[in-house]
Amino acid sequence: MRLFSTRNVHACASLLLITAVMLCVSSCGYTTQSSLAPMYQSISVSPMYDTSAHYDLQAPLTNALVRKFVTDSRLKVATPEEADLLLEGVILDMDRKGLSTVQDEVTQSLLVVTASVRLTDLNTGEVLWEEPVMAGETSFYTRAAGVSSDRLRGNTEVYLTAVRSFASEQENKAASEALEQLASDIFYRVVEPW
Repeated sequence: MRLFSTRNVHACASLLLITAVMLCVSSCGYTTQSSLAPMYQSISVSPMYDTSAHYDLQAPLTNALVRKFVTDSRLKVATPEEADLLLEGVILDMDRKGLSTVQDEVTQSLLVVTASVRLTDLNTGEVLWEEPVMAGETSFYTRAAGVSSDRLRGNTEVYLTAVRSFASEQENKAASEALEQLASDIFYRVVEPW
């Protein structure tokens, strides 16, 4: 008497293979859920305060942050009276550094925006985290380079709030990009606090 027929062995092997594949697929680490505690459902984004020597930076940063939370929808944007969390910050500085020169003229620059940011639980008053310095940066070509700084693709540029702090369009676009990157870093620090 044969205990295992060829058909039974193939059926068992197929079942084991399917089970192994299902376990591998189900154990992937990707999720669309936030690692924030479930008690946090809403956030208030305070207008960013600006202590830098430049003007017109606080509104683009604040608008970019609000847009990111609205688009993501894990946290509802609300007034401070209705929100669970309060996000507030200060733009500390915007620094421009020359990266390359040709005949003593800067042709490519790095623009860095730094800010101090804090997230507070409005129900308890507890500061959940505070970052004394966060930075957003971008590089750009100056007019002297004779090269376009347009690096953005798709609809990205449509969402950038215009900055009018600088004399050249290249610097203003770079400031918008640096603020957008800073907003992304702050947003991810809030929704993925690990």
